[in-house]
Amino acid sequence: MGRTVRLTATVTPEDGGLYCARCVQVEVACEGHTVDEALGRLRRALEHYFRHRPLPNPPSHPPIVVPIEVTLPD
Repeated sequence: MGRTVRLTATVTPEDGGLYCARCVQVEVACEGHTVDEALGRLRRALEHYFRHRPLPNPPSHPPIVVPIEVTLPD
């Protein structure tokens, strides 16, 4: 049995009723029709991703995930 690591994911609703789950530590994302489906697909994608790549260095503190607004020119 393998070891378990804790990563951070964000989930955002998308057009068309889908949800996009993204891993904060690595550039992996998946979509699903529900939050649970998107996270399940992300979990499987990350398990596959890390079969061939090293784990990222664990952060000393969990990331802080916040919305941010930017002003763009017209």
